[in-house]
Amino acid sequence: MPSTTPPEELTFSVIDERFTDALSAAEYLESLRWPDGPVCPHCGESERKAYFLKNQRRRLWKCAACRKQFTVTVGTIFESSHIPLNKWLLAFYLLCSSKKGMSAHQLHRMLGVTYKSAWFMAHRIREAMSQPPFAERLRGTVEVDETYIGGKPRRPNQRQYKPLDSSKPDPRLRKTGRGTEKTPVVVLVQRDGRVYSERVANVTGATLKGVIRKHVDPSARIMTDAFKSYAGLDNEYASHFTVNHLDEYVRGEVHTNTAENFFSILKRGIDGVYHHVSEAHLPRYLAEFNFRYNNRVANGIDDSERTVMALRGAEGSGCDSRIERKPLAETSRLTAVSAKKPKPEQRNEGLKIELPFEDAIKAALEAKPPVKVKKIRKR
Repeated sequence: MPSTTPPEELTFSVIDERFTDALSAAEYLESLRWPDGPVCPHCGESERKAYFLKNQRRRLWKCAACRKQFTVTVGTIFESSHIPLNKWLLAFYLLCSSKKGMSAHQLHRMLGVTYKSAWFMAHRIREAMSQPPFAERLRGTVEVDETYIGGKPRRPNQRQYKPLDSSKPDPRLRKTGRGTEKTPVVVLVQRDGRVYSERVANVTGATLKGVIRKHVDPSARIMTDAFKSYAGLDNEYASHFTVNHLDEYVRGEVHTNTAENFFSILKRGIDGVYHHVSEAHLPRYLAEFNFRYNNRVANGIDDSERTVMALRGAEGSGCDSRIERKPLAETSRLTAVSAKKPKPEQRNEGLKIELPFEDAIKAALEAKPPVKVKKIRKR
């Protein structure tokens, strides 16, 4: 039978059935995904209504057109997951209602799942929070600033370097921000509006201006600091104002305090909650903070509405359940070596080859090492 649960009413309570019962959570997700009745995710049929199959473990449907069975999790980040849906729903609520995020260890303790499962759940939820490109570019007054994410550099091994005077601070640890090995992040903030942050390879003028051109309308007023990479923006936009932080922070309406406020929330979340964020996974963490900022209480969106918006983003191919832990570089090399040393006269011998990753796998599978025939003694 179709779900009758209203999708708007969602409050945090440990006795709420949607947080304690998997079937109730599935019924609630059906009301979000299929407000007009179930739609087959296999063939997309909605005219011929699917019919409900009695099942004590899950809410199972069968399409009247293609005759395939499906549940509300098919085609979402919940597909093929053995974690109950009520725990997924609670994890969504916790991450959407925590202003500075929630660590995987905290989710693991509260949900009663392993740390590995909690880490994987959190990254799937961040993938659901990833918003598509803005339909309209940022307008009005837009502040642009950059920051650097990463830990402090470690002191080199004193056996390899000249010992330092212990009575003086290490000069190699003084430098912060620009010029270090940290990962740069640029943010574009529309005053009283939306925010967009992105991990960038460097902070050169070509890179920063490329991000600005992609997301900011030419009619906007740009506010930046006195960094030289921003020079020349007044030729492409309505106006460009700068503030030199060596002398001042605010000059009338000219400041980047809104961008600094976003950075303060981002840094408190990374330093105080997550502690360490790798460069490979940084875009998902930025998407999480972008999502909460763009759907904040100041814009009239409370925790329950924010959770519903994130749940609606859990559907689609952009939220694949297979989150790569360490992406392979395009220039990855693989060395395929035969298990036993072949003889020179053998064909298709297992020679040591160095090919691109996919070619090496294919060559290793197609290689046919010689088969030794065991002689059987006659009795």
